[in-house]
Amino acid sequence: MTRIALVLGATGLVGRALTEDLLNGQWEEVRVLVRHPLKLRHPRLKQVIIDWEQLGQYKEQFAGVYAVFCCLGTTIKKAGSQEQFERVDLDYPLAAAALASACGVKQFLAVSSMGANAKSRTFYTRTKGKVEAGLIAAGFTGLHLFRPSLLLGEREESRFGERAASMVMKALDFAMIGKAAKYRAVPAAKVARAMMNIALADTRGVHIYTNDVIHVIGKN
Repeated sequence: MTRIALVLGATGLVGRALTEDLLNGQWEEVRVLVRHPLKLRHPRLKQVIIDWEQLGQYKEQFAGVYAVFCCLGTTIKKAGSQEQFERVDLDYPLAAAALASACGVKQFLAVSSMGANAKSRTFYTRTKGKVEAGLIAAGFTGLHLFRPSLLLGEREESRFGERAASMVMKALDFAMIGKAAKYRAVPAAKVARAMMNIALADTRGVHIYTNDVIHVIGKN
């Protein structure tokens, strides 16, 4: 079987780590859909510069793909409004899922969030819940939703709030045991490794991976 991976959101914290892992793993080709070229160079890396508002024009990039990894995400501050946030975190992933389904992609893996719930009173977790519901409705042979807690890692853009929270979570990590363990901050690289490991397992059905599970399956 030819293993072609397609990464959405390859410039983000999880997406960058995932792309590198895939290139070092059992994949014949790693495609990335990006607005700007990655600095990364590799003979098995195929970069496709796209306009996300015209995603339908790139349907051929989903053809022959074994697994789509969706790591798209932004913040309301960076997006500028809740509406623009939804464009990136809700509309783009669901548009990509529709193209993937139409092209016969069997495995779809997506980064969601702890607390994702389409009926949540909180905008962020409600949006993530809507994404999950839409992806489930797409009917993939294997759908894998990852719900990490706070992500640890060096972002290209500065997010002061997240950086401060990361420092606190790292300092308190030793105390995150028992019921508190599910809230432990998780390195983005560990989320990426968990996604790749699950994709290689080729599991059918809908699966949700909570933060504590990610810590286990994302180990080297």
